[in-house]
Amino acid sequence: MKTPFYIGLEQARDLLAGMGVELTARQMKRAAEPDAAGRRKLPFFVDPIEGKLKIEQGTLVRIYNRLQAEAENSLRH
Repeated sequence: MKTPFYIGLEQARDLLAGMGVELTARQMKRAAEPDAAGRRKLPFFVDPIEGKLKIEQGTLVRIYNRLQAEAENSLRH
């Protein structure tokens, strides 16, 4: 099993930029903020030690890969 690697908001933003997804700091923050029902657009969580938002790097990449695959599978031929 691969060891999880947790990253913060800015690191997540940099990772996505490296994949060609350019987001502003505000867009990243909004994706990490819970909505009225308490759900986040991306699975960030509050690190209990630092008190900062974190996400597992592999999870973030898998989400974007899954969305890309779904988009390709929904193409009309």
